[in-house]
Amino acid sequence: MHELAIATSLVESLLELVKKQSASKVLEVHLSVGKLRVLSIDQLKFSYEILSKGTALEGSLLDVEETPGYARCTNCHYAEKLEIDDLSFHFSLPQMTCPQCGANLILEGGDELLITRVRMLAPSDGSAVPTNELV
Repeated sequence: MHELAIATSLVESLLELVKKQSASKVLEVHLSVGKLRVLSIDQLKFSYEILSKGTALEGSLLDVEETPGYARCTNCHYAEKLEIDDLSFHFSLPQMTCPQCGANLILEGGDELLITRVRMLAPSDGSAVPTNELV
């Protein structure tokens, strides 16, 4: 269950950001997760909720946007959105060749996991402080 490991890393990074920003509470966390990461969003959210208990993250909204993967040909620049239903690629991506020229396709996106936005409360007046700082 690598969702727990990812949630642990996410919580640790967010707590560092809270400390750095001297925030009192995190209200929202927005993630961009590529579909090729093969994560269970429900398990990720569950792990995040459990790990955030008793911290400045407790009760915060974890919003996850799944992004598609794309493949591009290095030869003819053909590009295609990857729609893979067979999750066996989780262990290794198959060799992908261009349907137009036969050259190898390279992966462009779909495997990212990024914190895109965090909304926190400022310590002094309780006003919301959005940050786009990546951790």
